[in-house]
Amino acid sequence: MSDYFNSTKSEATLRLTALLLTYNEEANIERTLAALQWVPNIFVIDSGSTDRTLEILASDPKVTTLHRPFDSFADQCNFGLDLIKSEWVLSLDADYVVTPALAEEICTCFRTPEPLLFSGFSIPFRYCIAGKPLRGTLLPPRICLYRTAGARYRNDGHGHRVDVPGKVGRLHYPILHDDRKPLERWLASQLRYLAIESRKLQATPLSQLSIADRLRLKTPLAPLAALVLCLFVNGGILDGWQGWTYAFQRCYAEILLKLMLLETRARRRDPDPKVFDQPNRLRSP
Repeated sequence: MSDYFNSTKSEATLRLTALLLTYNEEANIERTLAALQWVPNIFVIDSGSTDRTLEILASDPKVTTLHRPFDSFADQCNFGLDLIKSEWVLSLDADYVVTPALAEEICTCFRTPEPLLFSGFSIPFRYCIAGKPLRGTLLPPRICLYRTAGARYRNDGHGHRVDVPGKVGRLHYPILHDDRKPLERWLASQLRYLAIESRKLQATPLSQLSIADRLRLKTPLAPLAALVLCLFVNGGILDGWQGWTYAFQRCYAEILLKLMLLETRARRRDPDPKVFDQPNRLRSP
């Protein structure tokens, strides 16, 4: 990092704590921690890791690891917020990597009047496949840097969002979303996440849904739209096999979500469980 960054980081980071959630993140957590060495304190809320995650966390003197059974992402984060004493929090998933450019931007921000004007900052993302940053992503910017006072998380579908009292600015440099867990783990998590997302879409009034969510709920076009956006609108076709992998992942997730929505719709039309008893339906008369 630049000499300017090294000379200013101590002033900036005295006011900042990083907050992470972990569960069996051996494949990612070491890279995440290495990118946070400019932060003096790192709070980790672990929900029962059984791989080398806890061993890796214990090797970093900056890390304080707390253990809490998982109930929801929002509750895990709020538990951590209640224990953090610094003025500002940088909240990250265990597969988020803060680049040197973003770290310097955050530290520079603390040297200006901006933190006095804002309660938080949203940060854009760049998705990575096998460590390669892609040209585009379907992930929107989210508030990851914010004042501790008054901040509170709420569940939002399969994810979680923080509400902060006051104005929210936006930083320029992105966080890298670089998940290197095995494909089997990704597939299993999608089933859980999309079941929650399906319930959210069906429980939310249509007027409160975004255009993209209306498309997912009311038409069969979302999987094709995800493929077109990833490959052509966002330039993923130029990212080689990594770009195709991301496009197929997003298309697959949208197909699963649509199948869940269709099944729920069918069950509502015919609530008789025998209709969905496949062995009975296939049995010869």
